Amino acid sequence: MTEHKPNALIHEASPYLLQHAYNPVDWMPWGEAAFEKAARDDKLVFLSIGYATCHWCHVMERESFENQRIAEYLNANFVPIKVDREERPDIDAVYMAVTQALNEGHGGWPMSVWLTPQRQPVTAGTYFPPEDKWGRAGFLTVLGKLADLWKTDRARLIEQATHITDWLRGQGAPAVGQIDESALRENVQHHARRFDARYGGFDGSPKFPTPHRVQALLHYAQRGADALASEALSMAEITLDNMARGGLHDHVGGGFHRYSTDREWLTPHFEKMLYDNALMIESYLDAWLITGKQQYAEVVRNTAGYILRDLRDPAGPFYSAEDADSEGEEGKFYVWSMAELKQLLGNDADLAAFVWGCTEAGNYRDEATHESTGANILHLPRTVAESASARGFDEAALRKRMFDWRNTLFDERAKRVRPLLDDKSLADWNGLAIAALARAGATLPEPEYLQSARKAAEYILNNMLFDGRLMHRARKGKVAIKGFAGDYAFMIGGLIALYQADFDTRWLQQADRLAAEMLRLFMHDEGLLHLAGSDEEDVMIAPHRETHDGAIPSANAAAAYALVRLGRLLQRDAYVQAAGRILEAMSGSISTMPAAHGYALLALEWLVWPAREVVIAAADATQAQPMLAEARRNPHPRTLLVLRTPGSDIETLIPSTKAQAAIEGKPTAYVCENYACRAPVTDMQTLRQALA
Repeated sequence: MTEHKPNALIHEASPYLLQHAYNPVDWMPWGEAAFEKAARDDKLVFLSIGYATCHWCHVMERESFENQRIAEYLNANFVPIKVDREERPDIDAVYMAVTQALNEGHGGWPMSVWLTPQRQPVTAGTYFPPEDKWGRAGFLTVLGKLADLWKTDRARLIEQATHITDWLRGQGAPAVGQIDESALRENVQHHARRFDARYGGFDGSPKFPTPHRVQALLHYAQRGADALASEALSMAEITLDNMARGGLHDHVGGGFHRYSTDREWLTPHFEKMLYDNALMIESYLDAWLITGKQQYAEVVRNTAGYILRDLRDPAGPFYSAEDADSEGEEGKFYVWSMAELKQLLGNDADLAAFVWGCTEAGNYRDEATHESTGANILHLPRTVAESASARGFDEAALRKRMFDWRNTLFDERAKRVRPLLDDKSLADWNGLAIAALARAGATLPEPEYLQSARKAAEYILNNMLFDGRLMHRARKGKVAIKGFAGDYAFMIGGLIALYQADFDTRWLQQADRLAAEMLRLFMHDEGLLHLAGSDEEDVMIAPHRETHDGAIPSANAAAAYALVRLGRLLQRDAYVQAAGRILEAMSGSISTMPAAHGYALLALEWLVWPAREVVIAAADATQAQPMLAEARRNPHPRTLLVLRTPGSDIETLIPSTKAQAAIEGKPTAYVCENYACRAPVTDMQTLRQALA
């Protein structure tokens, strides 16, 4: 690649923007300066939105943004702007709505949008090949047509932009309605109609893990023993089992890739995201609690181990992601040839290939030609027990060999060129990771997970709050961008989980403060949170209310889920009522498409089904541990744990605990449902019965 002088992105902190700092394209960051230049130079803006670990973003960069001829044309006729969607989800959300509307519901990254100097969208698409290809116009062709129209038929483009902008601004909040537990049943029935009974998952290929959808099924399954609950559990288990066995799961280093390109979960897009892995921990932990199957706990440990090993900033927070590509090839870091397996595993290579589904021809096919590459994605085409039986092994003995093989392959893989690490830390994704690791650390128990969650929360509270205002992004000590609704919602969820893991009341105090601030900054009259705060100076051409879950749950769903739990825990009716308002405002959308609202349904459970509070009163935390462990092992998903010890300020935060004291110096449990408590218990057997 020819070395070029850096463009304006060289001064940015985003790894994605820095990737493009030496393109021959004269990129500018989003801001007034870019749009003032467009107005001054009388040009359209070309807005390109992506993220650091986006495979097709890399492809379009190589093909078009590093192409000198295309770059010169782009620079001469447009003002090019680059945006990291993970840094600016508000910009991404507004223009993604336009992109999907103009492309029959299809969107994705890279996102390519052309704007007037007034930020109004003229047209939009996603990836464009450099030249006309596959029956679609190439990037250079589209640039040429738009540049010509801006000069010869500007009125038409402005009329089109005005029409699109009016449509965008007219996308008001959904009508407020009633919502009840029937939505929870309908969600299971909706999933049953779209379920892949053979491989698990929903909606064919590509398949996205969306573990929050699985979590909603698991919570419904825990509710009762009727046929629908049984079906919900079956769908969840089949999906979790197949994801864990497939190539979506990194069988050497732990953790999960972004999504599967096929129905079988075999061939992933190899990027790894913090949010996916945090949500996976939550769903596999729920599965373990409900079923008692150790295989789910093992996936939790493998996934948490990956996060702590590869995505942990020494300062405390967690990094965002790892790329799919290394040395210019997707998946190169993760795949193995038979020759490599033979060299590394010797006489065990044949058995390892059988267990992990590897062949001489390879199971990894080139995405463009669909031809075998000779490389293999490790996966489990059958269970370990089935492989052991087929080859005449004891299962435990085979698992021991697999452990040794993994260590050998892991050490060898460490010598390869690693994919790019996106080392920025985002408050919302960290909130998800804090919640997952705190809960897993307390439940399994694994103290290191809890300690890492605590350290991440301390970093964010100490470094990412400016005058009480939560910020969105930190990288190498630089903190920037005012936090969005999702940052507040997910951080509140993380702090609730931390309190229930270590019972340090500062987490509840901070969660309470953030919840009040979230409602002040983001709540609007229609009952929904807007993505950007009322104090945001960079106002979008239209507000965005995020309600549908995507790769991560929507900000409004996450807010409702956090508020209803915090309100129940602190006995603050205002928070519970705010959660109810959010769900009512989303009710029409939930009833139409329940599968797109998994997190909202988790919140709804707390409103329509009994929630449980378990208060353990004891002389100290050590004395309370057996009862706390028993309560944590119970699969009831709507449980709030409170620890009351002498000198704790929990009585100030939760006044009702003043009357819940230890009896005769013994650890005492108070099991309450919807503010009505059973008789206190002091022995483990009675506690088990009360929790059952």
